[in-house]
Amino acid sequence: MKFIGNIIWLLFGGIITGAGYVVSSLLLMITIIGIPFGLQTLKLALLCLWPFGSKVADTGNPGGCLTVIMNILWLVSGGFCICLTHLFFGLLLCITIIGIPFGKQHFKMAGLALTPFGKSIT
Repeated sequence: MKFIGNIIWLLFGGIITGAGYVVSSLLLMITIIGIPFGLQTLKLALLCLWPFGSKVADTGNPGGCLTVIMNILWLVSGGFCICLTHLFFGLLLCITIIGIPFGKQHFKMAGLALTPFGKSIT
């Protein structure tokens, strides 16, 4: 079922959204300062391309204060808007029974978009 869900996800917007995250990641990586943020955007792209069966987990080494500071910078510089977008689409998809599994995937992405530093996708 996960395979079928991922194929439907890809056909109805997952490829476009994932490609958008990859392009924005490459643009962020142009500067040295943007590289950590570009890597986190690649994390979102990976989750966006294959969300069913993927889990977001805390890494074993959270990184301490640096992780907190980077998450705050991420949140202020656009992470909050990304989170709100995924929450909106999650709520929109949860209106129908068929859309609930897809809405749950958007909620998973919203959580990752809020604080991507110190998290991994398995």
